Amino acid sequence: MAHEDALPRETILILGGTAEAVTLAAELAAANPGARIVTSLAGRTREPAPLAGETRIGGFGGAAGLAMYLRENAVTRLIDATHPFATQISANAVEAARITGVPLETRTRKAWTRQSGDIWIEVATLQEACAAIPFPTPKRPVRVLLALGSQHIGVFASRDDVHFVVRMVDAPGHPLPFTRCTLITGKPGATVEAEVALLREHAITHVVCRNSGGAGAYAKIKAARHLGLPVIMIGRPQ
Repeated sequence: MAHEDALPRETILILGGTAEAVTLAAELAAANPGARIVTSLAGRTREPAPLAGETRIGGFGGAAGLAMYLRENAVTRLIDATHPFATQISANAVEAARITGVPLETRTRKAWTRQSGDIWIEVATLQEACAAIPFPTPKRPVRVLLALGSQHIGVFASRDDVHFVVRMVDAPGHPLPFTRCTLITGKPGATVEAEVALLREHAITHVVCRNSGGAGAYAKIKAARHLGLPVIMIGRPQ
């Protein structure tokens, strides 16, 4: 009987990688002191934010691997709090929940919506975003802030007529595929003022980003609005 009492009452697996997942882990840990809270991260960020409970780094090996993890760890609740564009892991979560019968909750943050003063060029894909960047002229240079993860920038390498300012949380492990570029490492500015200063410092004419939603990266959208800069906004996958 003592052994049974020592077991966690509940095991909750959070598929994380977002600020919302960090908050959720803390809330669940506080509300369920006897539960085992595990947050899974893909491992793309070298120094992720501290998390309440346990942290697991790395993939599962598809839906079957995730289902195996759920069974081996007696997971009683699965929560998908991944990035809105992380479509593969979300699909794997649906399939793993179906295979195992573990209840699945999806926590998707709301997309940004166009506000008065926004100049958005809305596109559906990275390729369309690349094509939407105007061609520069001697009197009108084009300098683009690429606010995308390292795995999404390769398609823009074909635009050797453009100077790209690439922002990444961590420095890449290989050279960037651009003829002309500036690399900025670190998280997005926390305030509109910080983002306005960055856009001005680098003479940015356009911003390319995905409609990730949430408050953490919205300052750049406000900064572009303040400066009257076009934002090439990649819509969420269907």
